[in-house]
Amino acid sequence: MQEPVEQWLQELLKLDNEEIQMTDKQLKIVQAASEVFAQKGFAASSTSEIAQRAGVAEGTIFRHYKTKKDLLFSIVAPVMAKLVAPFVLRDFFKVLDGSFDSFEEMLRAIIENRIAFLERHMQVFKIFIQEIPFHPELQEQFQELILAKVLKKFSSNIEKFQKQGAIVEWSPHTVIRLTASTLIGYVLTRSFVNKEKNAAWDDELEREATITFILKGLAP
Repeated sequence: MQEPVEQWLQELLKLDNEEIQMTDKQLKIVQAASEVFAQKGFAASSTSEIAQRAGVAEGTIFRHYKTKKDLLFSIVAPVMAKLVAPFVLRDFFKVLDGSFDSFEEMLRAIIENRIAFLERHMQVFKIFIQEIPFHPELQEQFQELILAKVLKKFSSNIEKFQKQGAIVEWSPHTVIRLTASTLIGYVLTRSFVNKEKNAAWDDELEREATITFILKGLAP
């Protein structure tokens, strides 16, 4: 199930009380903003709607946050640094540190891992996927906290399978980009498709097609 917003906010507050000292009103504002940003996106959200949902006056928001962008960063930046980055790395590294007999076995493990992650953290993920492309500051933080570490760990796995002759000897970063874009496409589509109403979606068939596509595309 999707993790309730309240849970990850409470976890955020527990992480570093000296750095993040939120009042009850700030907590209500951040919670309301996270819900509105996830539903409408940053650009289409208004501080008046956030204030109404938080049960505070709009002026209260601006006493705590100078701009709507400051409010966005109060959610995304600390959550990325203190929750998402450590969780993504710890959770994902369990897969990348695993011992796999084949590249296909690793792909299947990654798919299962990322599906489970999205099902628990969909609302926070929506904010990230909507806002990171439009905010260079968040892109830089994402690259530093998550992407660089994942690439380093993932590359060692790719090099291992290349030495075994299982996949083409392209740059590991190229192999990762092609693999990741295909896997992300499947996982995101699966997450946003209403499988009960969309009879055309055959999840098992789509997963097998995704894995076969990657294996054949990267065959030596």
